[in-house]
Amino acid sequence: MISRVNRLITGLASLSISILLASCASNQTDVNQAVVVNKPAYINTKTKPNILWIITDDQRPDSIAAYNRAVYGTANSPLGYVESPNADKLAAEGVIFTNAFNNSPACGPSRGSMHSGRYPFRNGHYAFELTHQEPDFVKPTVSQTMRANGYGTATFGKEDAYIFKWGPGQGFHDANLYDYKVHFKHDLQKNGFGDLFTKLKYGNVDGKFSPLGLTETVLYPNGDKKSYYLKRHKAPRNAEDQKQLEATDKEFDLLRSYTRSNPDLIIGGENPKPAGETVDAYIVEEFKRYLANQNQSFKTLWGKKAQGANSNKPQFLHLGFHLPHTPVLPPKSYRDRFKKIKYNVPQFDKAAELGKLPAQLVKLYNAMQADGMTDAEKQQAIQDYYAFCAYGDALMGDAIEAFKQYSKKNNQEYVIIFTVGDHGWHLGEQGIEAKFGPWAQSVNNAAIVVSSDKDRFKPGSVNQDLVEFVDFAPTILASGGVDINKPAFDYLDGYSLYDVAAKTKPARDYVLGEMNLVIGPRAYLHTKRFRFSMRTRPFNNVNLKPKQLGNNIKWALVAPAEKVDMALYDLKYDPLERNNLANDPKYQKLAAWFRNKLGNIVLGDGRVEADWSQANAYHISHFAKGADDKIADIPAHLIP
Repeated sequence: MISRVNRLITGLASLSISILLASCASNQTDVNQAVVVNKPAYINTKTKPNILWIITDDQRPDSIAAYNRAVYGTANSPLGYVESPNADKLAAEGVIFTNAFNNSPACGPSRGSMHSGRYPFRNGHYAFELTHQEPDFVKPTVSQTMRANGYGTATFGKEDAYIFKWGPGQGFHDANLYDYKVHFKHDLQKNGFGDLFTKLKYGNVDGKFSPLGLTETVLYPNGDKKSYYLKRHKAPRNAEDQKQLEATDKEFDLLRSYTRSNPDLIIGGENPKPAGETVDAYIVEEFKRYLANQNQSFKTLWGKKAQGANSNKPQFLHLGFHLPHTPVLPPKSYRDRFKKIKYNVPQFDKAAELGKLPAQLVKLYNAMQADGMTDAEKQQAIQDYYAFCAYGDALMGDAIEAFKQYSKKNNQEYVIIFTVGDHGWHLGEQGIEAKFGPWAQSVNNAAIVVSSDKDRFKPGSVNQDLVEFVDFAPTILASGGVDINKPAFDYLDGYSLYDVAAKTKPARDYVLGEMNLVIGPRAYLHTKRFRFSMRTRPFNNVNLKPKQLGNNIKWALVAPAEKVDMALYDLKYDPLERNNLANDPKYQKLAAWFRNKLGNIVLGDGRVEADWSQANAYHISHFAKGADDKIADIPAHLIP
């Protein structure tokens, strides 16, 4: 059962403060100051606002100048120049939450957690499992609840929560989570609207429909295209494949992740399409067409007949950018500017840092290592990444303006939630070019929330409280007038950000999360001073077998410490997380305290383990019910 303190809305205080408008992000003031809260924490107005939820992919918060000003006191990232005028403008219109932590540093489980409003350990979604809504512990997604409460719902780009329909049987069956859907891969790229992408190819082999291999396709501005295999099924790519690949690398100055276990991933280069013609630009174009053709039919870019937004309903719109996810390919006009800038490359001492990491995190380094690249390649990876983010900022600004104009045209209030990355991305920190880690660059993101009702989120404000991605679901529901105090919503793990901003909820002492990708099951718990993570289960497989569900569930609490692969960082002395102290004699007892705290939460306070290949097969453990109390009461004598 979810801890009561984690789900009840506390009584509202009657406060009154003046609202000061900020002219730009650089003038952000009133860090953590409460907003007007003489209205209920959930909005219950006659006219429900339109809601736009923007999520980017793999985006670091330090790619946004407003975040850097709030955290570092300068517009630049610690690595160097960034460009984000539209995100900065948005931050000036509302609140930027600088300590917004994802609950799983990988696309599928992070988005599954956001859309369900539940931690991975409570929705049984730890990786890229094909989850579905057949088990009786599953609750509606935020979009389904919004639809049930009178909203028109639509998603554009990358939604990818990995929540499917039970077919019957497990598979990629669309669960109809949204009324209208345009997917970047299955609609745009499939119909020739993209730039450079990979795809699994299938065909007839000995009379059977079988995988043929992984292809890479390049789309040119003049309509030409070429495809070749990166990997052939049960065979290496042939000489012609290699010739085509090398020609593409040279043509677009591609930097591939040759030091990683996946050497073909593109972490830098020039987009084959100009600005405005990339897959993310087409995502925005479809978003704009949907709004521009309200109450009438229209044709998509590929000629499919569609129906525009119903202005008689408030709209809940999900806009999922694919960028700056790999392939990292900014258009030439952006790349040319950024490649002139020299960036600070993160420091990594392989001998000193790797030598203190547990086996599980050494495995992550070995799979994702980037320190073997040349200095020039490290520069390119950083330059192209921030250039791609800058391009994304321009596209986001275009989408936001279209959304505001639609709301204005229909005399509707609006709420905008910008989730800065479904998780983060390392650019050399901890020696890797990836996500998937328990460190800040993987899990520490940011969020910006804006309302046309300026009493809700004070313009130009900075909030430094610990918030989590499970907070977006209750925030969206509250925005739409849903009374999240009702018992029907007790399953929500997060806080409404209205309550966080208004200080009507007790502040969290910690954030947490878990995933099972690349290195096996690992959970993390972060306070403002300490970062802790550990292995949670003794197995590594993603698709659990019936005999594994709930079996030996206390293993991580009772196994020898060295088997649990603990990592502990003291941010007071080591803010960049380069010195694991879990085995330091001075910190061993503190590490043991964190092990007990985190282990009891993610293993014993409602943990779900499901066999998703079955309709309704799962186990829930309750041996530590109420452990997730949001309080980190670390005994003082344990802190060196």
